[in-house]
Amino acid sequence: MDTLLLARLQFATTTSIHFLFVVVTLGLVTLLVGMQTAGVLTGNPKWERLTRFWGQLYVINYVLGIATGIVMEFQFGLNWSGLSRYVGNVFGAPLAIETLVAFFLESTFLGMWIFGWHRLRKGVHLALLWGVALTAYASAFWIMVANSWLQHPVGYEVRDGIAHLTDFGALLTNPSLGMAFGHVVSAALLVGGMLMAAVSAWHLIRRTPDFALFRTSLRIGLVTSALAITLVQGFGFAQFGPVGEVQPTKFGQGPEAQALIADWTARFGPGDYTPPVLANVGLGFMILIGFTLGCVWFLLPLLFRDWIIRLRFPLWLILLGAPLPFVAVILGWIAREVGRQPWVAYGLLPTEQAVSGVGAPVMLTSLIGFSLLLGTLAVTNWVLLARHAARGAVDPALGRPPAPPTEPAQPEPVLA
Repeated sequence: MDTLLLARLQFATTTSIHFLFVVVTLGLVTLLVGMQTAGVLTGNPKWERLTRFWGQLYVINYVLGIATGIVMEFQFGLNWSGLSRYVGNVFGAPLAIETLVAFFLESTFLGMWIFGWHRLRKGVHLALLWGVALTAYASAFWIMVANSWLQHPVGYEVRDGIAHLTDFGALLTNPSLGMAFGHVVSAALLVGGMLMAAVSAWHLIRRTPDFALFRTSLRIGLVTSALAITLVQGFGFAQFGPVGEVQPTKFGQGPEAQALIADWTARFGPGDYTPPVLANVGLGFMILIGFTLGCVWFLLPLLFRDWIIRLRFPLWLILLGAPLPFVAVILGWIAREVGRQPWVAYGLLPTEQAVSGVGAPVMLTSLIGFSLLLGTLAVTNWVLLARHAARGAVDPALGRPPAPPTEPAQPEPVLA
């Protein structure tokens, strides 16, 4: 088997699994901030119950998502040593910042928030959750900075066969960054909103005792999903302009693309410099799902009427639509990453030159091992999410007040 193909399959598998954790984390933490802020401002106990319930699901996903991220990053040194050696001085800078933000700031804020229930003042506790959310967005931003540089290398120069960073500001103004970051963030909000709406719909279908509570979270999830899908469509279609300018070969074969291919042929030798068809296939299905999810707007006026909710039919539609955002984000990732092939850094480093010089049997073993490990983490995550979501919001473990200390039993008097 081909070592390059195995390495690409491994990275595609592990990154896709990790990306699902990321969008759930980013979407849910935004909703948590809104609910806990409402609780602090209004003093209504229902917001604390909602925050504790959804916060419990968020923590489960976050912890296992961190594990998948650590496993995924091993591949840069194991499978893509050519990438690390050639562009590590540029590509590594935003990745290092993201690691500091995610593994130090965000994790610290989250740990203090988890164990700070009923121990910290409400304002301080809320500020910690805001810190978690802001660092989560910062982490996503720096990842997109690194990814956008691979899509459109800027602010560098090649010396002695190695790319060196010369303009850090160019990384932040990369034309392939802004709309892509907005697209990812709005997609995460869509995933979080649909997940909240689907879990709430399931409880309403089962007629659980907390009908009013889950009706509230259902409405929050649906409103968030409706607003997010509009942003997803806007940021998505807006990328066709910048992508066509910085990656002319991605979606067509116009004069600019032909000129680039001729230049690459002269520099790197003859070869196929057009992206695989898989990129456009994924893009087409993602757009189709995006238009389908746009129908969530039609559910908003219906689900603000209790008698419509009790009919259950709209709730079943929400449940059936819950997997669609997850499928869409994976297809979007495929369209973005496969669309720059055969380059790992567009026009700078061919993918075949970035892969490590290991044999196919070793790479196959690595593919199987990493896939099984991340697959196990993903299954564990969804089993735990389903189990805790099914228990409802009666008394979530997260944020439960500590039990009062019990007085030791007094010995009975001894009669003479």
